[in-house]
Amino acid sequence: MNRRSFLKASAAAPLLAAPAAGAPVTPPASDEWVKPVFNLHAKISTPVKIASIELLRSGKQFFLRTRSTDGAEGFILTKDMEDFVPILQHRVIPHYINKDARDLESLVDQVYIANYKLSGQAFWCPVAYVEQSLFDLLGKTVHKSASELMGGPLRKEIPVYLSGSGRDTTAEEEVGVYERGVEETGAKAVKFKIGGRMSGNKDSYPGRTDRIFELAAKSLAGKVTLMADANGSYSAAKAIEVGKRLEEMNYLWFEEPCPWEEKGEMQKAKQALKIKIAFGEQDSSLWMFHWLIENKIIDVVQPDLNYNGGFTRAARVARMARNAGSLWICPHNTQTGAASVNILHFAATTPNIGPWMEYVHRSEPKPESWYTPNFRIRNGAIPLPTGPGLGLEFDPEFVKKAAKVV
Repeated sequence: MNRRSFLKASAAAPLLAAPAAGAPVTPPASDEWVKPVFNLHAKISTPVKIASIELLRSGKQFFLRTRSTDGAEGFILTKDMEDFVPILQHRVIPHYINKDARDLESLVDQVYIANYKLSGQAFWCPVAYVEQSLFDLLGKTVHKSASELMGGPLRKEIPVYLSGSGRDTTAEEEVGVYERGVEETGAKAVKFKIGGRMSGNKDSYPGRTDRIFELAAKSLAGKVTLMADANGSYSAAKAIEVGKRLEEMNYLWFEEPCPWEEKGEMQKAKQALKIKIAFGEQDSSLWMFHWLIENKIIDVVQPDLNYNGGFTRAARVARMARNAGSLWICPHNTQTGAASVNILHFAATTPNIGPWMEYVHRSEPKPESWYTPNFRIRNGAIPLPTGPGLGLEFDPEFVKKAAKVV
């Protein structure tokens, strides 16, 4: 597909999706869509033909393995694969076999065009896992880290904020998780779950959010930076009420105050509040990210590296945010350990990355024996793996025991 055909194919559907409450969507600069963000051909001189893509399973964990015709191998731990296997098998894998892995950016575009009616997390997660495994394969082929292939690391350590708690906790338990977490890790920022998650203004139990605010003010305010995530709990009116309280308490950002599909409600809340609005974890449309950024509805841009389709698409969103005035990009992340390595490489190579990356932490994890390194948070940061590819080493005996699914 040539440049003109690709732009034409990309332009039609998103105009139908523009929220009525906002300004009309205008196409972003063409180079945001087609100009390479990584330019893998410039870094790898000879073709790397994709021979096979396999999904493996060990217990509840899934792994994606890619192999080249030259015998190089990419291997990653995935997330959220059990329900997506048919899409991976029938819609994604066939698109990549016998292709040159250096064409990864255009392959991601082409697999979308071939399957655009499936677009959403169930489609983009398999695409992301294939892309990330192929970055591992390419890095091992030329003995470079993924971050080197993505333009070169700008930082060797990735500062993180603590996240990952749920709404099954009491207010006391929720604040206690982060009191211990800060002590264990030296983290400089934490994010609380408030509201009830897509709950129509209801709390997970009456008074929980108020109590979190009260306890956090006593034990953490002034010591670390505080943020709050509503997971779409509120109408615009309620979000404005809660947001003004957060402003008074000097919280850094208010994440997903309104349901993620309610872009008009989000816009109303943003226009009434001074606090930074963080948003985007559920979105997988580059057009929608452009609309949100162009209409100044978000301050902290949060594509998920899996839900949004991988490194390439997240880097395009980061470029949009950068061109709009260096907005922060802080990808959504619900992973820890080996599955979180993607966010470290992305954060290391992205100029307008926010002050911290999201990292799940409930208690100090026990070291895993089947992979290295063990992603420990020390002084609020995690070292960037520097080995070839994604920098992970898996125990061969552990891998042998994993059963092939596809």
